[in-house]
Amino acid sequence: MQPRDTKYLLLDDGRKLCLECLDSAIMDTHECQPLYLEIQDFYEGLNMKVEQQIPMLLVERQALNEAMEGEKNGHHHLPETRGLCLSEEQTVTTILKRPKIGAGYRIIDMITEPYRLIRRCEVTAILVLYGLPRLLTGSILAHEMMHAWLRLKGYPNLSPEVEEGICQVLGHMWLDSEMYSGSGSDVASSSSSSSSSSSSSSSPGSTSSKKGKRSDFEKKLGEFFKHQIESDSSSAYGEGFRKGNESVLKYGLRRTLDHIRMTGSFPI
Repeated sequence: MQPRDTKYLLLDDGRKLCLECLDSAIMDTHECQPLYLEIQDFYEGLNMKVEQQIPMLLVERQALNEAMEGEKNGHHHLPETRGLCLSEEQTVTTILKRPKIGAGYRIIDMITEPYRLIRRCEVTAILVLYGLPRLLTGSILAHEMMHAWLRLKGYPNLSPEVEEGICQVLGHMWLDSEMYSGSGSDVASSSSSSSSSSSSSSSPGSTSSKKGKRSDFEKKLGEFFKHQIESDSSSAYGEGFRKGNESVLKYGLRRTLDHIRMTGSFPI
């Protein structure tokens, strides 16, 4: 998000990050771990705890693309991949330490290291593109965590529309929960998740660790990311989200997931 007449940071892969977004941008793997724990708490609050300890790594665009090519299966229909749930054993290059900002607002001293992924379960790692604002990083993490949950729970091979759609629903739900928790409300889960499962309730851990009301800029940013999900024109991510969200609002998350497990489709 690049406001007019605003200076920006030029990332090494050509992306431009406005300085307002830089305030909450997550730049290395260590820095992302608290947010990853929040996403895990969010899932546990939905009675969807992911039991396995899955490595989560922040990576550069090139490393993400190379990891995607190393996957035998997977649905990738976005113009640019920003997150990935891996199931194959491979070595990826992760960002070890937050890079410094040099003259002309350019990234310098990027410190990376190879990370060998070992397959101990159906998921080997979750990768997320570095340098994105916290709310966008979190929604991508919530999306990829749903891919992991589906694989670990033994869901059958799903069509791109169903799998990406329900993953987008979870990313959208997390954004909703953040917008509520950041506005001074005690509501920790989204309006859709509150009707999503009679057996699910939000835990205190699913609220943001950053207490207090959000800035107007961050609120607008969150609404923008939600709108991106809602208005996506692609079949898998856009139509899939709208059908999945409609099912969750109508039947609840748990019944929707049960129906997907039995039929491979959303309930009508």
